[in-house]
Amino acid sequence: MTISPSQRQAVAQRAGDCCEYCRLASISATVPFPVDHIIPIKHGGSDDSDNLCLACYKCNAHKSHDLTGFDPLTGEIARLYHPRKQVRAEHFTLQDDMRIVGLTPEGRATVQVLQMNDKERIENRQVLVEIGEYPCEGR
Repeated sequence: MTISPSQRQAVAQRAGDCCEYCRLASISATVPFPVDHIIPIKHGGSDDSDNLCLACYKCNAHKSHDLTGFDPLTGEIARLYHPRKQVRAEHFTLQDDMRIVGLTPEGRATVQVLQMNDKERIENRQVLVEIGEYPCEGR
């Protein structure tokens, strides 16, 4: 299974050229954004449009083939956020210090698994906010 160039373009356009996990704009990145299989092929996912999202390199690399993570609040296993089936604002909020905070078990597990709040990523978001390039709201 492969993703065609036209399908990749459609995914990027639907996402507004934004990472659908951390909201980084593709124009702010030094590495092109890959298309993520929300449910990885190895877990029965497909190349269908409703299983694809645009992800920055770091979110994609940390997510890898994961479907779940531990909710750091409860210690329970939680599914990761699904950009096609869930509303982002219900699962995440951005704090003044540029930390992304999960509001639900799915949000908290996703923040942890994707390492959204590592020091470098927070510092990058702080700089991007100052120049008006974060959070990405679509182009």
